[in-house]
Amino acid sequence: MLLFLIISFMACAEKEQKANESTPEISSGIIENIPPKFNQKEAANLLELPLKCYDQEYPYKPGTVLESKNDVRPPIENFPIFYGCFDWHSSVHGYWSMITLVKNFPELEEAARVREILKNTLTKEHIEVETAFFSRMVNTSFERTYGWNWFLKLAEELYTWENPLGQELYQNIKPLADLFVERYKEFLPKLVYPIRVGEHTNTAFGLTFAYDYAVTTGEDELRDLIKSRANDFYFNDKNCPIGWEPSGFDFLSPCFEEINIMRRVLDEKEFLTWLDQFMPQLKDKNYELEVGEVSDREDGKLVHLDGLNFSRAWSIYALANQFEEYAHLKNVANEHMNYSLPNLVDDSYEGGHWLGSFAIYALLQLNDEVSQ
Repeated sequence: MLLFLIISFMACAEKEQKANESTPEISSGIIENIPPKFNQKEAANLLELPLKCYDQEYPYKPGTVLESKNDVRPPIENFPIFYGCFDWHSSVHGYWSMITLVKNFPELEEAARVREILKNTLTKEHIEVETAFFSRMVNTSFERTYGWNWFLKLAEELYTWENPLGQELYQNIKPLADLFVERYKEFLPKLVYPIRVGEHTNTAFGLTFAYDYAVTTGEDELRDLIKSRANDFYFNDKNCPIGWEPSGFDFLSPCFEEINIMRRVLDEKEFLTWLDQFMPQLKDKNYELEVGEVSDREDGKLVHLDGLNFSRAWSIYALANQFEEYAHLKNVANEHMNYSLPNLVDDSYEGGHWLGSFAIYALLQLNDEVSQ
């Protein structure tokens, strides 16, 4: 009898040891990072950023091609809406930020002012001028695809705004949205290789908001094209070299932006199989990822690393909220947010003119059950 009890005890101990080995706990050495708060006070702070620069004409970086000396004009003449905040796409960021914050926090003290700004600037007359600029052959590749992507996110924000003003403004800006939809259809079939850098031209990021817009507004042809091209570009990718990130001026993560677009275009089962090949280490409950360190926030390029922290966070939050097996990664995203968010509102113009939009989008993903 005694021998039987000893054998039974040893068998139970062995089973317990194997169970512990198969379900590793988070290391006690990992610090728990508290998630940031997205409340009305934080929204009011973030709203200060676009309100400071939406109508600030200079400094300004045109980034356009001049056909003749007649093209040397003040930015406001080409872009009667998006002439502030240093460059065209950053101005789009700012308008998206104002719309998004007022939609989500309608009781903000500055909400009425924002609605008045939107009503006076997002007009049919103004969008005609901007659409005419983009329609010129010499400007076919201007803001491709980064600015196109952000503009379609802005358009989607208005489209989904359950407010008469939102619907009016969406109809006003729709001609430029329609032009960008056509530009995507023209460009994507010709793009043989994806661009995998961590800045504006990153192809994966350039497809994400456009895909969301297509799904939301019923642009089925664009949706299917993006799905097809994303699979062409990324479906066979394995073992993304996350250790190579970040490069010195990155504000996007090539690895996580690829995850972000594939999470959209694949069904859940197919995506999880793909992710197991692409970044298998993410399933590790002890997974850690160093934040992008900013050495000088008055340097317009070096401050990009704050953007990297926000964009990594939005990708990770969305992944963790959709798939329970990746929920532990929220701690990584929280760390990235907590590094960069406290420096944002009092930041220099080099970061302040655009980083708010990245922070807002990341905060929106924080509590989304299934984020697009």
